[in-house]
Amino acid sequence: MSLRNFFLYSASFFVGLTGLSVAASTVPGTAYAADAQPQPQPLALPPALPTPKDVPYGGTIALHVDATDLNRHILSMNETVPVPQDIAANGGDFVLLYPMWLPGDHSPTGTIDQLGGLNVRADGKVIPWVRDTVTVSAFHIQVPKGTKELKVAYQLLTPVSSKEGRVVMTDAMVNVQWSAVSLYPAGYFTRQIMVKPQVTFPAGWDYGTALRPDGGKAGDTVSFKPVSFNVLVDSPIFSGKYFRKIDLTQADKVPVTLNVMADKPEDLAATDAQIKAHKELVHQANLLFGSHHYDHYDFLLALTDKLGGIGLEHHQSSENSGPRGYFTQWDKTFAARDLLAHEFTHSWNGKYRRPADLWAANFNTPQRGSGLWVYEGQTQYWGYVLAARSGLMTALQVQQALAEVAAVYDGRQGRLWRPLIDTTNDPVIAQRAAQSWRSWLRSEDYYSEGQLIWLDADTLIRKLSENKKSLNDFAKLFFGTNNGSFITSTYQFDDVVKALNTVQPYDWATFLHQRVYEIRDHAPLDGLTRGGAKLVFNEKPSDYITSYSTLRHVNDFLFSLGFAVSKKGALAEVLWGSPAWQAGITRDQELVAVNGEAYDADDLKETITADKVKNSGPITLLLRDGSRFHSVSIPYHDGLRYPNLEGSQEGLKAILSPLSDKGSAQIQ
Repeated sequence: MSLRNFFLYSASFFVGLTGLSVAASTVPGTAYAADAQPQPQPLALPPALPTPKDVPYGGTIALHVDATDLNRHILSMNETVPVPQDIAANGGDFVLLYPMWLPGDHSPTGTIDQLGGLNVRADGKVIPWVRDTVTVSAFHIQVPKGTKELKVAYQLLTPVSSKEGRVVMTDAMVNVQWSAVSLYPAGYFTRQIMVKPQVTFPAGWDYGTALRPDGGKAGDTVSFKPVSFNVLVDSPIFSGKYFRKIDLTQADKVPVTLNVMADKPEDLAATDAQIKAHKELVHQANLLFGSHHYDHYDFLLALTDKLGGIGLEHHQSSENSGPRGYFTQWDKTFAARDLLAHEFTHSWNGKYRRPADLWAANFNTPQRGSGLWVYEGQTQYWGYVLAARSGLMTALQVQQALAEVAAVYDGRQGRLWRPLIDTTNDPVIAQRAAQSWRSWLRSEDYYSEGQLIWLDADTLIRKLSENKKSLNDFAKLFFGTNNGSFITSTYQFDDVVKALNTVQPYDWATFLHQRVYEIRDHAPLDGLTRGGAKLVFNEKPSDYITSYSTLRHVNDFLFSLGFAVSKKGALAEVLWGSPAWQAGITRDQELVAVNGEAYDADDLKETITADKVKNSGPITLLLRDGSRFHSVSIPYHDGLRYPNLEGSQEGLKAILSPLSDKGSAQIQ
């Protein structure tokens, strides 16, 4: 049969079949009855995974990571997992979990999508595995009777570029995060699972980590002392071709090290004065909290434009990234230098003291963030304060940073509908994805608006106590307990209120409830006022805004036209309710021309200034939105506006002044 005849035959067949079907449906007594077919019912979910129990896991897991495949950006793992005695004796279902709920991320950010090549063997034979259809980070393994251990191999296919996610491997550095390269048994608290880790690094590279080697080294493979699985996940590694270790240890002899890796060796050139500022950070933190919750601490700092950016806290270390000019362009990069102070503070606030609903028995139990306005908000506050007290930033630079924070959050339109407490759900809701209208959604405002709340509280304590008390006293009381311990101590709202009342009696429950749980038209700026400062707008950007904009590669027109724009003209943010918003402009459009001339940041600044003086017509912008070009007119005549503070600022200066050893609580 020819192809043409086949199609003709097929068409006539289906026409006939259709006619037959219609005819049959019209025969009396054969009409479809609605109740003849049963309605679908939900299928039962598979059995729940084993509930974590606070009992020791039998045996120690051996985990080896090969971090040498730099060209393909692949980390390869081999794991030896002892089988629990009851399963070994009888055989049965054994579940391995891939960590998903990671401390510090406040959401299920585990990179399960990068896990590949999973292979399980026992006694030389391949053992099939089945992924749980509900908890897709769980792998069921039917272990044969008599099996004492499993050999598990797999890879982490890390992003080869930022288009796929955060880059953790480059030609000069590797960031090994144990949560991404390990599987662990279900049914146990992670503090009860012991692991013996081992890593093979690229030849000749150095490394930094809170883990400690056990003395065993074969070539470029380093073996570390056994630790519990929760300590392992809390102890990432930075390894680099160009690496420097700087000792920051204080008089208490507790080792503190700044581990720096860089894209280029010249970026490691820190001066004595710069090292002194980092040492002073440790000193000032010890004076502030009157304690420490580590027996050693390792700052991990990558100076790079290749490795993905990070700022992540751990109990005895922190992962940080900064610009290549962190040391070599010290006067220009200061807007990035509160990061180490922020993450260091987390050793006390977040790792040691933690909101009760952010603690979990393992890394696959959902967390809740209702206390993030303390966890992150107060840490943001101390990050700025300690940066000033240590000399990582000057007091003036921090005051300028506070002006920027105050202006952004006082003008954030989303506060008209959404209370601050609801933003603590954002890590789960948005998982830090880019948002079209961040100023309306209030994405994670608990950080910096929380910072303003704690400035408010600090200045109020000082006023009520006639400067006899301050938030310094709260820090010692609340975070300084059990010196030397790094066992997490949880708290709830009432515990915060109780500690504040111990420092200075006041209706702190109402104070905090109004600022955290209620919708308020304005940001909590009373702390600035009590500190002797007033938020104003000038036509010239502060040094902080200049530094911040340079590091972010943007030009800031947020408080005039209402947008920030990249060096190449891409709109990075548009403020809800701003003149740009009123004109229908959105982020990710490209600014092509201003008043008929090709876009140039300096020319736009001159245009805005001239339009204020002459009060001429609207500013006309030509924008490209994909393949479409369109022109908008913005009737704006208020000139350039950049936030700053004026007034004596004596209260702020007192807060930002270094603590002295005399009169400060000492570490016992």
